[in-house]
Amino acid sequence: MNQFDLKGKVALVNGASRGIGEAIARGLAASGAHVVLTSRRLEGVQEVADSIIGSGGRATPYACHAGRMEEINRLFDFVNSEFGRLDILINNAATNPHYGPASELSPGAFDKTVEVNLKGPYFMSSAAVPLMAKSGGGSIVNIASIAALIPLPGQAVYSMTKAGLISLTRSFAKEYGQQGIRANAVLPGVVKTRFASALVEDPAIQKWLSRLPVPRAGQPEDMVAGVLFLVSEQAAYTTGTTLVMDGGATLG
Repeated sequence: MNQFDLKGKVALVNGASRGIGEAIARGLAASGAHVVLTSRRLEGVQEVADSIIGSGGRATPYACHAGRMEEINRLFDFVNSEFGRLDILINNAATNPHYGPASELSPGAFDKTVEVNLKGPYFMSSAAVPLMAKSGGGSIVNIASIAALIPLPGQAVYSMTKAGLISLTRSFAKEYGQQGIRANAVLPGVVKTRFASALVEDPAIQKWLSRLPVPRAGQPEDMVAGVLFLVSEQAAYTTGTTLVMDGGATLG
């Protein structure tokens, strides 16, 4: 028996062209969901969607900048007209344009980081609520980071937005739970993706990783089972929580 059976469900994954988002989209599709994959450019998610379809899954690519309201509104109008429902939302899209001292962050980089990492998930979740509520409920999973718990050097605003994402998760869980909507967050540690390449390749970080209880960087696929649990009926009594998946990094 597939405990994570998602047949008949419609899932939306933003930031799905590569890395953690791609791995989650593939996992959702393999469990039976029809997955809408988004990223800023259609080409990236088109390739992933074609691969999912080629493997017997169901996927629809769509271009959407995760921090721009007009594009978010168009995306959810499309989901509503195409499917008439939304059961699962994975807020995965993120950016980190500044890697360096906090005091040297430009206002433009600050605004871009907040726009994608916090404003986007807030309004994606807001748009998902009525679609989920009309079909009896749904599940929102926000991909945060252990930077929310332990601010990472050179990533002050990124860490701040990920801490805000945990607060957003708890707020939506509390406010919309009685409409059948659950909201949870996953906190990856250092995961080997193109997004985190500068961090993973840092010799000091590599040395630190080698001392972890699970002595390596994570892989995108390491995040999938946790997300599948949180969106499935197996997690029907789980909301407002954070699932840390970091190889033991936050143990100290």
